[in-house]
Amino acid sequence: MSTTIDKAFEALYASDDATLDTAASLLAADPAADAELARRGEAFVRTLWERGWQPADVVRPVRRDLADEHLRVLAALVRSETARYPTLPHRWRAQLDELDQAAGRPADRFSYATTVLELYRLLVRLPRLDAVGPVPGEKLPPAAAGEPRMLTRIRALLAKAEATGYPEEAEALTAKAQELMARHSLDEATLAAGAPSPETPGALRIGVEPPYEQAKAILLDAVATANHCRAVWNEAYGFSTVVGFEADLDPVELLYTSLLVQGTSAMTRAEAEQRAGGRKRTKSFRQSFLLAYANRLGTRLSATSRRVAAEAPTLLPALASRDLAVTTRTDELFPETRSTRVRAAWDEEGWNHGASAADRAGLAPGRKRVRGAE
Repeated sequence: MSTTIDKAFEALYASDDATLDTAASLLAADPAADAELARRGEAFVRTLWERGWQPADVVRPVRRDLADEHLRVLAALVRSETARYPTLPHRWRAQLDELDQAAGRPADRFSYATTVLELYRLLVRLPRLDAVGPVPGEKLPPAAAGEPRMLTRIRALLAKAEATGYPEEAEALTAKAQELMARHSLDEATLAAGAPSPETPGALRIGVEPPYEQAKAILLDAVATANHCRAVWNEAYGFSTVVGFEADLDPVELLYTSLLVQGTSAMTRAEAEQRAGGRKRTKSFRQSFLLAYANRLGTRLSATSRRVAAEAPTLLPALASRDLAVTTRTDELFPETRSTRVRAAWDEEGWNHGASAADRAGLAPGRKRVRGAE
């Protein structure tokens, strides 16, 4: 049996599919190899955890490059491997809950063996990533007792902003959420100034996937920067790593996700309006819309944070110290980052509609509404 597995696994490092087909035939003809096949798959998954990957990170390249049947095999492997640990790192449970829950496997053994080997071939070729948290089985920091009240309030406000059909209401709700985030950062700086702690910046990864991933990465960078974090985009693997103090990371993810939902909805409405006027909208319209939306929101998010910080000028040194710590940690994790130029076809109407939608997202209480088509 081990000879069958060893011979079959040589195909994982070959570049041609013919070798993989031969390996799948070997496995299909040897039912006794099934248990070892699954065991080695779990070992591959464990190795990925040790190389800095998390469940959501692995799902992205599999979803992009393979098919649903590969995702189902991966989900089964991840659930089986992580089930052995009494506790899991923060944020892992939510990632596991999003795994494909569908059961079943191809009817014939050859198809199943082919699916497994194609998946394993992708897994063994994934590179090492910078770790953004502990690996399952390692000692974990003390768990927080439930979700912080501030985060619960932000989540509720943004959920209402996404659900309402009234732009003015969404504007007010999103504005309140951003203010809560800015004031929360101020509270954290107050605590740090009064009783310095050994806490250092942490990190989390947020999916940034096609289509229009460059505009999405710019939007996430704007949200992160305005809230005392830094974002580094990994285009090849479909995510950005956000670096910041723990209290700021989850709110950044919440606000980014909500603004993306609101922006996409506004873009859809703008396209419908243009089609009703007899003009066909294109990919360049959507790209320009989202780029303008991200650019304008970045300016307004930063203005809101500065306004709130100015209310407590004595805390500016503490905020600057925390910002420096985040920048230093980002440089440690990513010493070779580089800037990239925006690659998008230009559409003036798309840009103007995106800028108007960003103005309507509403991040400053008391602001007059800007007229313009969504």
